[in-house]
Order: sequence, then C-alpha cells, then structure tokens
Amino acid sequence: MSTVEGEDALLAAAKPPKVRRRRLRAILLALMTQYAIVAVVVGLSLAAMLRYLVTPQIVAKFEAIEAALKRLPP
Repeated sequence: MSTVEGEDALLAAAKPPKVRRRRLRAILLALMTQYAIVAVVVGLSLAAMLRYLVTPQIVAKFEAIEAALKRLPP
C-alpha cells in the first residue's frame, strides 16, 4: 500500500491545480484590461492636447508665413 500511496502523492504533486490557473488567468486579464484602459485614456488626452494647444500654434505660423509671402514683390 505504501507504493500506491507514494505514486498517488507523486501524481498529485506533478499536476498543478486548475484553480490556480483560472485565478492567474483572471488576474492577468484584469491587469491587461487596466493597462488597455490607461493606454486609451492617455492616448485620447494626448490627442486632445495636440488638437487644442499645438495645432492652433502651427496654423498661426503657416498663416504668418503665407502673409509674409504675399507681401513680397513678384
């Protein structure tokens, strides 16, 4: 009987429980979801900042260049 018990113990030790895998998968999924949400929020805020702060400055520079080129004699 000790041989059978020893084999059972080896088999039990060799197989990782499925509960751990499910829990690990759930934790990884939650972390990946949080990362994706943060990446989307940061990307949208960066795009909004570029749209409302940087773009008007660039447009103003091009308009100034256009006005200066119109004042040049032909």
